[in-house]
Amino acid sequence: MEPKLIERQKINLNDTQTKMLISGWGQEVFDNSIVEKIVYQSDGLKVKGYLAYPMDETKKYPCVIWNRGGAKNSGAIDSFTARGMFGQIASWGFVVLASQYRGNAGGEGKEQLGGEEINDILNLVTLAKELPFANINKWGIEGWSRGGMMTYLTLQKNHNFKCAILVGAISNFRQHLERNPQSENSYREMIAGENFDEAIEKRSAINFVDQLPDIPYLIVHGVDDKIVSPLQAIEMSRKMISLKIPHRLILFEGGDHFLKNHRKELNLIRKFWYDKYLK
Repeated sequence: MEPKLIERQKINLNDTQTKMLISGWGQEVFDNSIVEKIVYQSDGLKVKGYLAYPMDETKKYPCVIWNRGGAKNSGAIDSFTARGMFGQIASWGFVVLASQYRGNAGGEGKEQLGGEEINDILNLVTLAKELPFANINKWGIEGWSRGGMMTYLTLQKNHNFKCAILVGAISNFRQHLERNPQSENSYREMIAGENFDEAIEKRSAINFVDQLPDIPYLIVHGVDDKIVSPLQAIEMSRKMISLKIPHRLILFEGGDHFLKNHRKELNLIRKFWYDKYLK
């Protein structure tokens, strides 16, 4: 079944939220972007997500898929955060599409932590054909934490992206599980129906670097990340070096998993990456 947009609803903030948005992301983000909550069809399911784009709809803009972290509703993006985070990328001159993944935020279906909900990402590419302001010939992709794992899995299936950004990405699921044993029961429940050991190896990009497209990767990690080891980024870089895959590895000194104290610098680097490879 062909994916399609079912609902679009513009996010409107109250006065207090608007002041917070301008304080956190800047006046330009508020003035120059529109962010909508969307419901779209993916494999016959109604899935929730977001769409963001520049205020000027008369032009065509390159597209970016943004993949959230977390699992289930933990890590789901709320409307205020979406207005700032996706509005910022839109204010740089891009169309942004993001999925909450099936089964989350009131959407239909069941999330499998890198299983069939990969289709919810892939279907965003087809969905963009419905948007007159989207340049569907230019695509970038970005993922944070678990969203980094989703980004690698998406790129394994679709090579039609021109660049990728990975921030605090999980690329070795087994190593991540060893570091976070408290999450194992939840992960097993989500991946039920598959052989668990085989499933986490299939979801680990470190095992399929040779199946990734030859595009420029920006790999960013905090040295003091307590959730996803920075060694995962280093090992991915080593594999990419051996395969001559173009990439840049940036490790932020003192950076935590969310790089809270490095956001200004990180945003400059991300904007540079998209401007260089998508415009």
